Amino acid sequence: MRLPIHPPLPGQNSPSQVEVVQHNVRHQGFMKFSVMTLRHERFAGGMTPVIERDICHRGYAVAIVLYDPQADMLVMVEQFRIGAFAAGVNPWMLEFVAGMVKPGEDPAEVAIREAAEEAGCMPRDVRRVYTMMPSPGGCTEVVEIFFGVVDSTGVGGIHGLEDEVEDIRVHLVPAETAIALLDGDRVPSGFTLLGLSWFARHRDRMRADYGVV
Repeated sequence: MRLPIHPPLPGQNSPSQVEVVQHNVRHQGFMKFSVMTLRHERFAGGMTPVIERDICHRGYAVAIVLYDPQADMLVMVEQFRIGAFAAGVNPWMLEFVAGMVKPGEDPAEVAIREAAEEAGCMPRDVRRVYTMMPSPGGCTEVVEIFFGVVDSTGVGGIHGLEDEVEDIRVHLVPAETAIALLDGDRVPSGFTLLGLSWFARHRDRMRADYGVV
């Protein structure tokens, strides 16, 4: 997926020229790493000298905010994250359901599938709320964040695909608790932080839309 090219601010023009001199793959595994040498246009005009930049090719992912408006509960998952462990952060993170999108797959359908696999629930009225890049300074990953309504009755337990060595614990988190975690700087996962920020601003409207006063 490619994000649409918009100026940073409405009515603002930005540089647009990039000249790639060389692009070499250095590692191909679960993620691909490459080195690109290039020049790009400067704000004041002209081009930069040739520079070298490392790139992590992370791919395209989705995440989904799963909300039960009747119970005022969010369905969230906890699992081990290697990046957090390597950074010295608690690697068992509370997050929204997320997963990778393969070429040709519909992102909304992937979000629904991941909700079933990771949390044992089936969202309805699924809608896209944001598209974001977690680390555009050196990573190609694009994450599309969705919202979906669920019935949280009976949701919980341990989930995940055994052949992918997934070990995922499902939590029902009261909306007020989740927002308090957000405000208390207790949500380090980027897509979860953004999804919770959106949810906190739109929660009342979501409840009204589904007949909860």
